[in-house]
Amino acid sequence: MRGFLRCLTAAGIIVAGAFSASAAEKTDISITRQPGILYLASHVMETQKLIEKHAAADGLPGVAVEWRTFSGGGAQTDALLSGNVDIVNTGTGNLLLLWDRTRGKVKGIVTNSAQPVIMVSRDPRVQSLKDIQPGDKIAVPTVGVSTQAILLQMAAAQMYGDDQVHKFDPNTVQLGHPDAMAALANQTHEVKNHFSAPPFQYLELKQAGVHKVIDSRDIIGGELTQGTFFTTTQFASANPTIIKAVREATAEAIDFIKKDPKSAVEAYKTVSGDKTSVEDLLAILNEPHMMEFRMDPQGTMKFADHLYKTGVLKTMPKAWTDYYLPEAADLNGN
Repeated sequence: MRGFLRCLTAAGIIVAGAFSASAAEKTDISITRQPGILYLASHVMETQKLIEKHAAADGLPGVAVEWRTFSGGGAQTDALLSGNVDIVNTGTGNLLLLWDRTRGKVKGIVTNSAQPVIMVSRDPRVQSLKDIQPGDKIAVPTVGVSTQAILLQMAAAQMYGDDQVHKFDPNTVQLGHPDAMAALANQTHEVKNHFSAPPFQYLELKQAGVHKVIDSRDIIGGELTQGTFFTTTQFASANPTIIKAVREATAEAIDFIKKDPKSAVEAYKTVSGDKTSVEDLLAILNEPHMMEFRMDPQGTMKFADHLYKTGVLKTMPKAWTDYYLPEAADLNGN
Protein backbone atom coordinates (compact mmCIF):
# COMPACT_ATOMS: atom_id res chain seq x y z
CA MET A 1 0.00 0.00 0.00
CA ARG A 2 2.79 2.46 0.94
CA GLY A 3 4.57 1.77 -2.34
CA PHE A 4 1.38 2.28 -4.29
CA LEU A 5 0.66 5.59 -2.57
CA ARG A 6 4.25 6.74 -3.12
CA CYS A 7 3.75 6.07 -6.82
CA LEU A 8 0.63 8.20 -6.77
CA THR A 9 2.36 11.04 -4.95
CA ALA A 10 5.47 10.93 -7.12
CA ALA A 11 3.38 11.11 -10.25
CA GLY A 12 2.31 14.58 -9.34
CA ILE A 13 0.65 12.52 -11.17
CA ILE A 14 -0.35 12.71 -14.68
CA VAL A 15 -2.23 15.63 -13.42
CA ALA A 16 0.76 17.68 -14.55
CA GLY A 17 2.42 15.35 -17.05
CA ALA A 18 0.21 13.17 -19.18
CA PHE A 19 -2.63 15.70 -18.94
CA SER A 20 -1.19 17.76 -21.78
CA ALA A 21 -2.08 15.87 -24.93
CA SER A 22 -3.23 17.46 -28.14
CA ALA A 23 -6.86 18.25 -28.70
CA ALA A 24 -7.11 15.83 -31.65
CA GLU A 25 -8.67 12.49 -30.83
CA LYS A 26 -6.29 9.56 -30.67
CA THR A 27 -6.67 6.64 -33.04
CA ASP A 28 -4.04 4.37 -31.47
CA ILE A 29 -5.50 3.31 -28.13
CA SER A 30 -4.03 1.03 -25.45
CA ILE A 31 -6.24 -0.72 -22.89
CA THR A 32 -5.23 -3.06 -20.06
CA ARG A 33 -6.96 -5.91 -18.25
CA GLN A 34 -6.03 -8.73 -15.87
CA PRO A 35 -6.12 -12.48 -16.54
CA GLY A 36 -9.40 -14.31 -16.17
CA ILE A 37 -12.91 -14.75 -17.43
CA LEU A 38 -14.04 -11.75 -15.34
CA TYR A 39 -12.80 -9.75 -18.32
CA LEU A 40 -14.72 -11.82 -20.88
CA ALA A 41 -16.38 -8.72 -22.33
CA SER A 42 -12.96 -7.34 -23.23
CA HIS A 43 -12.02 -10.55 -25.04
CA VAL A 44 -15.16 -10.30 -27.14
CA MET A 45 -14.44 -6.62 -27.76
CA GLU A 46 -10.93 -7.48 -28.91
CA THR A 47 -11.73 -10.40 -31.21
CA GLN A 48 -14.70 -8.64 -32.81
CA LYS A 49 -12.98 -5.22 -32.87
CA LEU A 50 -16.04 -3.64 -31.31
CA ILE A 51 -14.41 -0.41 -30.15
CA GLU A 52 -13.00 0.10 -33.62
CA LYS A 53 -16.43 -0.64 -35.12
CA HIS A 54 -18.33 1.80 -32.91
CA ALA A 55 -15.70 4.53 -33.19
CA ALA A 56 -15.96 4.35 -36.97
CA ALA A 57 -19.77 4.45 -36.81
CA ASP A 58 -19.50 7.52 -34.57
CA GLY A 59 -17.25 9.34 -37.04
CA LEU A 60 -13.74 8.30 -36.02
CA PRO A 61 -12.40 5.75 -38.55
CA GLY A 62 -9.01 4.07 -38.38
CA VAL A 63 -8.94 3.38 -34.65
CA ALA A 64 -6.51 0.63 -33.59
CA VAL A 65 -6.80 -0.83 -30.07
CA GLU A 66 -3.89 -2.57 -28.35
CA TRP A 67 -5.02 -4.82 -25.50
CA ARG A 68 -2.44 -5.50 -22.80
CA THR A 69 -2.71 -8.00 -19.92
CA PHE A 70 -1.23 -7.19 -16.49
CA SER A 71 -1.06 -9.58 -13.53
CA GLY A 72 -2.54 -7.09 -11.05
CA GLY A 73 -4.39 -3.81 -10.76
CA GLY A 74 -1.41 -1.99 -9.25
CA ALA A 75 0.67 -2.46 -12.39
CA GLN A 76 -2.27 -1.31 -14.49
CA THR A 77 -2.77 1.90 -12.57
CA ASP A 78 0.97 2.59 -12.64
CA ALA A 79 0.80 2.34 -16.43
CA LEU A 80 -2.16 4.72 -16.56
CA LEU A 81 -0.52 7.26 -14.27
CA SER A 82 2.71 7.18 -16.25
CA GLY A 83 0.82 7.74 -19.51
CA ASN A 84 1.86 4.38 -20.96
CA VAL A 85 -1.75 3.25 -21.45
CA ASP A 86 -4.97 5.14 -22.10
CA ILE A 87 -7.64 3.07 -20.36
CA VAL A 88 -7.50 0.33 -17.72
CA ASN A 89 -9.97 -2.42 -16.85
CA THR A 90 -9.59 -3.45 -13.23
CA GLY A 91 -11.26 -3.35 -9.82
CA THR A 92 -13.22 -0.78 -7.84
CA GLY A 93 -10.56 -0.19 -5.19
CA ASN A 94 -8.02 1.02 -7.72
CA LEU A 95 -10.55 3.35 -9.34
CA LEU A 96 -11.48 4.89 -6.00
CA LEU A 97 -7.86 5.39 -4.95
CA LEU A 98 -6.92 7.10 -8.18
CA TRP A 99 -10.05 9.25 -8.19
CA ASP A 100 -9.20 10.40 -4.67
CA ARG A 101 -5.47 10.95 -5.11
CA THR A 102 -5.83 12.81 -8.40
CA ARG A 103 -8.69 14.92 -7.00
CA GLY A 104 -11.17 13.61 -9.49
CA LYS A 105 -8.92 13.52 -12.53
CA VAL A 106 -9.36 9.76 -12.93
CA LYS A 107 -12.91 8.44 -13.39
CA GLY A 108 -14.78 5.34 -14.48
CA ILE A 109 -16.26 4.92 -17.95
CA VAL A 110 -18.46 1.85 -17.50
CA THR A 111 -18.31 -1.49 -15.70
CA ASN A 112 -18.39 -4.91 -17.34
CA SER A 113 -18.59 -7.62 -14.66
CA ALA A 114 -19.92 -8.23 -11.15
CA GLN A 115 -19.22 -11.91 -10.51
CA PRO A 116 -18.33 -13.25 -7.06
CA VAL A 117 -14.70 -13.80 -6.12
CA ILE A 118 -13.94 -16.69 -3.79
CA MET A 119 -11.20 -17.29 -1.23
CA VAL A 120 -10.09 -20.92 -1.39
CA SER A 121 -7.68 -22.97 0.72
CA ARG A 122 -5.92 -26.33 0.57
CA ASP A 123 -5.21 -26.17 4.33
CA PRO A 124 -7.74 -28.44 6.11
CA ARG A 125 -7.34 -26.32 9.24
CA VAL A 126 -8.62 -23.18 7.47
CA GLN A 127 -12.38 -23.58 7.13
CA SER A 128 -13.21 -19.91 7.82
CA LEU A 129 -11.34 -16.63 8.24
CA LYS A 130 -11.44 -17.22 11.99
CA ASP A 131 -8.95 -20.04 11.41
CA ILE A 132 -6.30 -17.77 9.82
CA GLN A 133 -3.19 -17.60 12.00
CA PRO A 134 -0.25 -15.14 11.79
CA GLY A 135 1.89 -17.50 9.67
CA ASP A 136 -0.80 -18.26 7.09
CA LYS A 137 -0.29 -16.65 3.70
CA ILE A 138 -3.19 -15.48 1.51
CA ALA A 139 -2.42 -14.71 -2.15
CA VAL A 140 -4.11 -11.58 -3.56
CA PRO A 141 -3.48 -9.81 -6.89
CA THR A 142 -2.20 -6.60 -5.27
CA VAL A 143 -1.48 -6.20 -1.56
CA GLY A 144 -3.54 -3.50 0.16
CA VAL A 145 -5.54 -2.16 -2.77
CA SER A 146 -6.92 -5.06 -4.82
CA THR A 147 -10.58 -5.99 -4.51
CA GLN A 148 -9.58 -9.14 -2.63
CA ALA A 149 -7.32 -7.29 -0.17
CA ILE A 150 -10.04 -4.75 0.58
CA LEU A 151 -12.63 -7.51 1.03
CA LEU A 152 -10.36 -9.10 3.64
CA GLN A 153 -10.23 -5.76 5.47
CA MET A 154 -14.00 -5.44 5.38
CA ALA A 155 -14.39 -8.99 6.69
CA ALA A 156 -11.91 -8.32 9.51
CA ALA A 157 -13.87 -5.24 10.60
CA GLN A 158 -17.13 -7.19 10.54
CA MET A 159 -15.67 -10.05 12.55
CA TYR A 160 -13.42 -8.28 15.04
CA GLY A 161 -14.43 -4.60 15.04
CA ASP A 162 -13.30 -1.54 13.13
CA ASP A 163 -10.05 -1.31 15.10
CA GLN A 164 -9.03 -4.71 13.66
CA VAL A 165 -9.66 -3.77 10.03
CA HIS A 166 -6.05 -4.56 9.06
CA LYS A 167 -5.90 -7.87 10.94
CA PHE A 168 -5.33 -9.94 7.78
CA ASP A 169 -3.05 -7.45 5.99
CA PRO A 170 0.15 -9.15 7.25
CA ASN A 171 -1.12 -12.47 5.88
CA THR A 172 -1.48 -11.22 2.30
CA VAL A 173 1.15 -11.80 -0.36
CA GLN A 174 1.07 -10.53 -3.92
CA LEU A 175 0.63 -13.15 -6.64
CA GLY A 176 -1.16 -12.99 -9.96
CA HIS A 177 -4.03 -15.47 -10.18
CA PRO A 178 -2.25 -17.98 -12.48
CA ASP A 179 0.79 -18.04 -10.17
CA ALA A 180 -1.40 -18.39 -7.09
CA MET A 181 -3.26 -21.31 -8.67
CA ALA A 182 0.08 -22.98 -9.37
CA ALA A 183 1.11 -22.40 -5.75
CA LEU A 184 -2.03 -24.11 -4.48
CA ALA A 185 -1.33 -27.11 -6.72
CA ASN A 186 2.18 -27.42 -5.24
CA GLN A 187 1.82 -29.24 -1.92
CA THR A 188 5.17 -27.92 -0.70
CA HIS A 189 4.45 -24.24 -1.46
CA GLU A 190 4.05 -21.94 1.54
CA VAL A 191 0.97 -20.25 0.02
CA LYS A 192 -2.02 -22.43 0.85
CA ASN A 193 -4.76 -19.81 0.54
CA HIS A 194 -5.81 -17.73 -2.43
CA PHE A 195 -8.48 -15.02 -2.65
CA SER A 196 -9.11 -15.91 -6.24
CA ALA A 197 -11.22 -14.91 -9.25
CA PRO A 198 -12.97 -16.74 -12.11
CA PRO A 199 -12.06 -19.05 -13.74
CA PHE A 200 -9.17 -19.77 -11.40
CA GLN A 201 -11.31 -20.21 -8.27
CA TYR A 202 -13.42 -22.93 -9.89
CA LEU A 203 -10.41 -24.72 -11.35
CA GLU A 204 -8.76 -24.61 -7.90
CA LEU A 205 -11.89 -26.05 -6.27
CA LYS A 206 -11.43 -29.10 -8.50
CA GLN A 207 -8.02 -29.75 -6.94
CA ALA A 208 -7.94 -32.40 -4.22
CA GLY A 209 -8.36 -30.87 -0.78
CA VAL A 210 -9.15 -27.34 -1.98
CA HIS A 211 -12.31 -25.83 -0.48
CA LYS A 212 -14.15 -22.54 -0.25
CA VAL A 213 -13.47 -20.31 2.76
CA ILE A 214 -15.56 -17.20 1.96
CA ASP A 215 -16.66 -15.17 -1.05
CA SER A 216 -17.35 -11.55 -1.90
CA ARG A 217 -21.11 -11.94 -1.61
CA ASP A 218 -20.71 -13.23 1.95
CA ILE A 219 -18.72 -10.11 2.84
CA ILE A 220 -20.47 -7.35 0.94
CA GLY A 221 -23.98 -8.78 0.97
CA GLY A 222 -24.57 -8.85 -2.78
CA GLU A 223 -23.01 -8.13 -6.14
CA LEU A 224 -19.72 -6.28 -6.44
CA THR A 225 -18.24 -4.74 -9.57
CA GLN A 226 -15.07 -6.63 -10.50
CA GLY A 227 -14.10 -5.07 -13.81
CA THR A 228 -14.49 -1.40 -14.64
CA PHE A 229 -13.02 0.64 -17.47
CA PHE A 230 -11.52 3.91 -16.24
CA THR A 231 -9.28 6.64 -17.56
CA THR A 232 -8.09 10.16 -16.92
CA THR A 233 -10.58 12.98 -17.30
CA GLN A 234 -8.06 14.65 -19.62
CA PHE A 235 -8.14 11.64 -21.96
CA ALA A 236 -11.93 11.50 -21.75
CA SER A 237 -12.28 15.20 -22.57
CA ALA A 238 -9.91 14.93 -25.53
CA ASN A 239 -11.39 11.68 -26.85
CA PRO A 240 -15.19 11.74 -26.44
CA THR A 241 -15.73 9.45 -29.42
CA ILE A 242 -13.49 6.77 -27.90
CA ILE A 243 -15.31 7.03 -24.56
CA LYS A 244 -18.65 6.64 -26.33
CA ALA A 245 -17.31 3.73 -28.37
CA VAL A 246 -16.04 1.94 -25.24
CA ARG A 247 -19.49 2.15 -23.68
CA GLU A 248 -21.23 1.02 -26.87
CA ALA A 249 -18.74 -1.81 -27.40
CA THR A 250 -19.17 -2.97 -23.79
CA ALA A 251 -22.95 -3.08 -24.21
CA GLU A 252 -22.63 -5.08 -27.42
CA ALA A 253 -20.09 -7.49 -25.89
CA ILE A 254 -22.27 -8.16 -22.85
CA ASP A 255 -25.27 -8.78 -25.07
CA PHE A 256 -23.17 -11.16 -27.17
CA ILE A 257 -22.00 -13.10 -24.08
CA LYS A 258 -25.57 -13.62 -22.91
CA LYS A 259 -26.82 -14.68 -26.33
CA ASP A 260 -23.87 -16.87 -27.34
CA PRO A 261 -21.71 -17.82 -24.33
CA LYS A 262 -19.95 -20.57 -26.30
CA SER A 263 -18.58 -18.15 -28.90
CA ALA A 264 -17.65 -15.71 -26.13
CA VAL A 265 -15.68 -18.42 -24.32
CA GLU A 266 -13.94 -19.32 -27.57
CA ALA A 267 -12.92 -15.66 -27.93
CA TYR A 268 -11.51 -15.78 -24.39
CA LYS A 269 -9.50 -18.90 -25.18
CA THR A 270 -8.19 -17.37 -28.42
CA VAL A 271 -6.92 -14.25 -26.65
CA SER A 272 -5.81 -15.68 -23.30
CA GLY A 273 -4.36 -19.02 -24.37
CA ASP A 274 -6.24 -20.64 -21.48
CA LYS A 275 -6.08 -24.43 -21.96
CA THR A 276 -9.31 -25.05 -20.04
CA SER A 277 -11.85 -26.74 -22.30
CA VAL A 278 -14.78 -24.84 -23.72
CA GLU A 279 -17.09 -27.24 -21.88
CA ASP A 280 -15.43 -26.56 -18.52
CA LEU A 281 -15.50 -22.80 -19.10
CA LEU A 282 -19.20 -22.95 -19.97
CA ALA A 283 -19.76 -24.93 -16.77
CA ILE A 284 -18.01 -22.14 -14.88
CA LEU A 285 -20.35 -19.59 -16.45
CA ASN A 286 -23.23 -21.72 -15.15
CA GLU A 287 -22.00 -21.37 -11.55
CA PRO A 288 -24.22 -19.13 -9.35
CA HIS A 289 -24.05 -15.42 -10.28
CA MET A 290 -21.39 -16.03 -12.94
CA MET A 291 -23.41 -14.42 -15.74
CA GLU A 292 -23.41 -11.06 -13.97
CA PHE A 293 -21.80 -9.22 -16.86
CA ARG A 294 -23.25 -5.74 -16.42
CA MET A 295 -22.50 -2.08 -17.06
CA ASP A 296 -23.93 -0.51 -13.89
CA PRO A 297 -21.59 -0.21 -10.88
CA GLN A 298 -22.47 -2.57 -8.00
CA GLY A 299 -21.39 -2.24 -4.37
CA THR A 300 -18.89 0.51 -5.13
CA MET A 301 -20.16 2.95 -2.49
CA LYS A 302 -19.71 0.24 0.16
CA PHE A 303 -16.07 0.06 -0.92
CA ALA A 304 -15.79 3.84 -0.81
CA ASP A 305 -17.28 3.96 2.70
CA HIS A 306 -14.80 1.36 3.91
CA LEU A 307 -11.80 3.11 2.37
CA TYR A 308 -12.89 6.46 3.80
CA LYS A 309 -13.38 5.02 7.30
CA THR A 310 -9.89 3.52 7.21
CA GLY A 311 -8.33 6.79 6.04
CA VAL A 312 -7.28 5.49 2.64
CA LEU A 313 -9.68 7.87 0.91
CA LYS A 314 -9.36 11.47 2.00
CA THR A 315 -12.65 12.44 0.36
CA MET A 316 -15.90 10.52 0.75
CA PRO A 317 -17.89 10.61 -2.50
CA LYS A 318 -21.52 11.68 -2.17
CA ALA A 319 -22.60 9.19 -4.85
CA TRP A 320 -21.06 6.69 -7.25
CA THR A 321 -21.47 9.24 -10.04
CA ASP A 322 -18.74 11.34 -8.41
CA TYR A 323 -16.08 8.87 -9.59
CA TYR A 324 -17.65 7.96 -12.93
CA LEU A 325 -17.77 10.14 -16.02
CA PRO A 326 -21.05 11.92 -16.84
CA GLU A 327 -21.50 9.46 -19.72
CA ALA A 328 -22.37 6.78 -17.11
CA ALA A 329 -24.79 8.86 -15.04
CA ASP A 330 -27.92 7.29 -16.57
CA LEU A 331 -26.98 3.82 -15.30
CA ASN A 332 -28.66 2.32 -12.24
CA GLY A 333 -25.48 2.04 -10.17
CA ASN A 334 -24.68 1.96 -6.49
